[in-house]
Amino acid sequence: MNSRDAHTEGPDLAALAALLADSTRAGFCLALLDGRAWTASELARHVGVAPSTATEHLNLLVAGGLLADERQGRHRYVRLAGPAAAELIENLAAMAPRRATPPRSLSSATRNRALARARTCYDHLAGTLGVAITTAMTDRGLLDWEHGLTLTGAGAAWLSGLGIPAVGGGTRRPPVRSCLDWTERRPHLAGSVGAALCRHAFEAEWITRIGTDRAVAITETGRRAFRQHLGLPDEVLA
Repeated sequence: MNSRDAHTEGPDLAALAALLADSTRAGFCLALLDGRAWTASELARHVGVAPSTATEHLNLLVAGGLLADERQGRHRYVRLAGPAAAELIENLAAMAPRRATPPRSLSSATRNRALARARTCYDHLAGTLGVAITTAMTDRGLLDWEHGLTLTGAGAAWLSGLGIPAVGGGTRRPPVRSCLDWTERRPHLAGSVGAALCRHAFEAEWITRIGTDRAVAITETGRRAFRQHLGLPDEVLA
């Protein structure tokens, strides 16, 4: 097989890259990292484009496999196609250069700070909180990095003690996976364990969403729980 055949038969990486080479489509994918389904109108307002323009871009993203859509009556909802798509977007965001443009308003600056402190990355926790949880789990021997990231026996017992059932069985998704945090530039915990911890934090009311964005706030219950179970410092929980 010559080089031309290889370009023809191999993965079309350029086509995938082209999907994200547009700021509107990239903005949609970043917004959808909250793990929820959005309508085209909601995404259009979020990035500041016309609904018809949003629909055109969303059709391309769905056809390219990054997004999936579903209909309920007359309403069409879109979401990231799955954990693999979310991990791709988050990893690219971590590698992307930072914009030098300062926030245009106080509300924008506040929003950026909230996202950096604690946010969801698809279905797991990210930002300062997500990285601190990962570091604390490592320091306590719940995670091991020596031969690639693994959940230890102590980690499985710790999850059980929190009331989180066994995760990872019967699914192709790895139990634990490191995800490079785009604000901290350090890894946070992803995989089915990361998702289970995030889900538990919401259900136990340790965290709550801030408005409709990806940012989350730590509740007073959460501060007590994170101190008790992981010894997170006050500067993370403030």
